[in-house]
Amino acid sequence: MIICKSKPELEIMQRANQVVAQILGELVERVKPGVTTGELDEYAEARVRELGGEPAFKGYRGFPASLCTSLNEEVVHGIPSRSRHIAPGDVVSMDLGVKLEGFFGDSATTVAVPPVDERVERLLRATEGSLQKAIEQCRVGKRVGDISHAVQAHVEAAGFSVVREFVGHGIGAVLHEDLQIPNFGRPGVGQRLRAGMVLAIEPMVNMGSHEVEVLEDGWTAVTKDRRPSAHFEHSVAITEEGPWVLGAPPRRMRKAASG
Repeated sequence: MIICKSKPELEIMQRANQVVAQILGELVERVKPGVTTGELDEYAEARVRELGGEPAFKGYRGFPASLCTSLNEEVVHGIPSRSRHIAPGDVVSMDLGVKLEGFFGDSATTVAVPPVDERVERLLRATEGSLQKAIEQCRVGKRVGDISHAVQAHVEAAGFSVVREFVGHGIGAVLHEDLQIPNFGRPGVGQRLRAGMVLAIEPMVNMGSHEVEVLEDGWTAVTKDRRPSAHFEHSVAITEEGPWVLGAPPRRMRKAASG
């Protein structure tokens, strides 16, 4: 069932997503060689609680952490570890969810640690750009296929591929609500968008093939060809006035600190 939110509910969701955006911005500043993904997770959880929220991912279907940290060929759902050190040249995707006042916020960003290959730079630009193209389609009367097609067209024009096994989703009082938002598809098809819908739109883009597989830990999805991947996400409300990105865009640097 698709749930449309009231203005007061959207305002709560905005606060939740602003917490997510603030913490992701702080995490970007902490990504540097020698830092472990476990340290990033511990920082994220502490900050979520300091800001009055609850980690949305920890314990969700058994996920063991508050922050998904996916490096290089890892697409999504990477499990943080105190033994996983970030190294020069790494591509680091971070996905964070927060529950605040009964509603959820969800966003993701990707950074690269110097020295950064030019093709990695282009991968990040294309992925983030595809999210912006998708947001432009989040208008009353448009359809889900318009969002999906906008992502796919932008990514493939840049020479990359969209992941097909994982999709965006509705979000509200439940982390994953009805409406799946694929990152590929045809315009003019699918559910028509109505005011009050909130969509977590999250392009996952691979440098090589779109094919992925899940590792033995049951969570970490990686590219089959082991080439790099990037992931960006915003929670977006559909309003009569146009798209409303509920969290301020995460502060992001294409090149993370070098140390």
